[in-house]
Amino acid sequence: MPLDPKALGQALDEDLTLHTTLCRRDAPAFQRAARSRDELVVACTQESRLFTELSQQTEGAVDLDVRPIRFVNIRETGGWGREARQATPKMAALLAAARLPDPEPVPTVTYKSDGRLLIIGPLEQAETLAALVSDALDVTLLATGGSGQQARQYPVMAGQLQSLRGWLGAFEVTVSSSNPIDLDLCTRCNACVAACPEGAIGLDYQIDLSRCQSHRACVKACDAVGAINFQREAQTREEKFDLVLDLRDAPGFTQHALPQGYVHLPPTADALAQVRAVTQLRDLVGEFEKPKFFTYKQKLCAHGRNLSVGCNACVDVCSASAISSDIKRNQIVVNPNLCVGCGTCTTVCPTGALSYAYPRASEQGVKLRTLLASYAKAGGKDAALLLHSQAAGAAMVNDLGRMAQLDKTVRGVPARVIPLPLWHTSSVGIDLWLTAFAYGASQVWVLMTGEEAPQYHDALREQMAVAESIVQALGYSGRHFKLIEVRDARDLPLLDSELGEAPAQGVTRAASFAVQAEKRATLDLALDHLLQDSASRAGRTKDAAIALPAASPFGTLNVNRDACTLCLSCVSACPAGALQDNADRPQLRFIEKNCVQCGLCATTCPENAISLQPRLLLGEERRQPRVLNEAQPYQCVRCGKPFGTLKGIEVMIAKLSGHAMFQGEALERLKMCGDCRVVDIYTNPDEKKITDI
Repeated sequence: MPLDPKALGQALDEDLTLHTTLCRRDAPAFQRAARSRDELVVACTQESRLFTELSQQTEGAVDLDVRPIRFVNIRETGGWGREARQATPKMAALLAAARLPDPEPVPTVTYKSDGRLLIIGPLEQAETLAALVSDALDVTLLATGGSGQQARQYPVMAGQLQSLRGWLGAFEVTVSSSNPIDLDLCTRCNACVAACPEGAIGLDYQIDLSRCQSHRACVKACDAVGAINFQREAQTREEKFDLVLDLRDAPGFTQHALPQGYVHLPPTADALAQVRAVTQLRDLVGEFEKPKFFTYKQKLCAHGRNLSVGCNACVDVCSASAISSDIKRNQIVVNPNLCVGCGTCTTVCPTGALSYAYPRASEQGVKLRTLLASYAKAGGKDAALLLHSQAAGAAMVNDLGRMAQLDKTVRGVPARVIPLPLWHTSSVGIDLWLTAFAYGASQVWVLMTGEEAPQYHDALREQMAVAESIVQALGYSGRHFKLIEVRDARDLPLLDSELGEAPAQGVTRAASFAVQAEKRATLDLALDHLLQDSASRAGRTKDAAIALPAASPFGTLNVNRDACTLCLSCVSACPAGALQDNADRPQLRFIEKNCVQCGLCATTCPENAISLQPRLLLGEERRQPRVLNEAQPYQCVRCGKPFGTLKGIEVMIAKLSGHAMFQGEALERLKMCGDCRVVDIYTNPDEKKITDI
């Protein structure tokens, strides 16, 4: 692997010494570094365990809790491949990013498990697996058929599973049973099995009622124990468990991301899958913590207003069924125990009401700027940022590097492609993609490996279409954003080809703004920079508008002025302050910059007079209020004071004129303001009063 310590040192502003066998002959150099209080970055992930142990065994070394070792892979990602000699700028970027501090702590979600395990499935298979974990877990079986052992080693529930919900440490199971044999009383003496003339009782000790001919020989045989009762009413039993092992063909949960503590092991699973399941369950006893991956700001949420649903993007895309609608409170509810931290909800959220918390967007922004600035400082050009998961995605990138080392026909990871691992590939969205482009990335690619939910591919593809439409319309040629979809090692040639795509046109001047906590604020900063950077490009006028796909978080509204009565119900429904009224005259005003295209205004409008138009307006008009509709005020026929719009009053009169309650003077009162209406009622001598009865 070619390394240039001088060039790397200049890019990182420090003196570097080249070590070729740091984990072997040069180990004392690592030990000296372990004793210092400086940040310690090791450019090797293969021997991370060895370096960690060596640091712990080194006398005088800084405690790893105080100063952890940061590991970064520059071998498979840059040092192995056809362009290894040109990869110094990328190595400098990866090393610079590795020196960044860990994300700031966030609130955590706690799980507590006492090891109460429910195994659902055929009795014989359930008992076999129960024997492998019963020394560590408290096992209960829910039999779905089959035959079991004579010894009553575990509590056995029988019946139909009505519901299964919850998560690690808090599963709730509801089982209904109508079988005459009570397994809690049954002694497995087999007397009923032998006595039944129809053979309707199996070794699961349940009666097949479709075969039973009501001889009741089993009842007589079980007389002393009393476990069989054909008059027993159907019973519903609710139990709580910490863990669930499901051996049925179809899992008890239908979402893509299964709850923690739930393991599905179908009958077709091989021995390795069984070992993994057993090992996983045995480790899930005690208290566990994970970061609370999201923050939610209800005041920014466009989900609902006035019991009407507008934006439902996060609810629809969540693969863990962790997000639900609470329309009575005009908000969504996120269950942190079910949330797996994929962050797709934050990617599709148009307002930033849901934001990713670990790491925060601002921390990701610092990493992006560090990567791209260090790459440029070291002389790198046309950087392509490759976002991938830190598990399967990183393994795929590393496999490609190793393949390039063994097969010289394989390019490997190109020198200009900078891999960036994420907790989940869809946790970064259009705000950070455009920011990375503004920071100097020629392209931003997202590597998806099949571990993601299918709807995540669609969601990211739609968001990328919006980002691509913007930069293309601003005059930047080439393809800047794309998904690279691979599954396993068989797709490595495809990955090798995808990473070899030619550079796209980037910005002429890298941005320096910082990523903000608010998604819309970051988007505005990125767009402002791109507008300024592309100001001299041909084909764009000052007041141009970019047509965008339907998934756009930007756009305008079209109002049918003939249908609109200026009731202004849309103004009260708008969560972003994009729609406004005018206190001085009947007007509907609109600030396009604030519009998030949630559709609440269109849903609320009683005349169906509003439609959405995704677009990005480039001129200053985007920030200024403009009038979408206005009307002549209607003046009270009695005092002359304006109290509504001419069209609104006319429509109301037309609709009510045929009603029996609005005839004659009552209809005329509709033309009066509220004060005059009351005066007219009390001064009219022909008006009937309750005192006249």
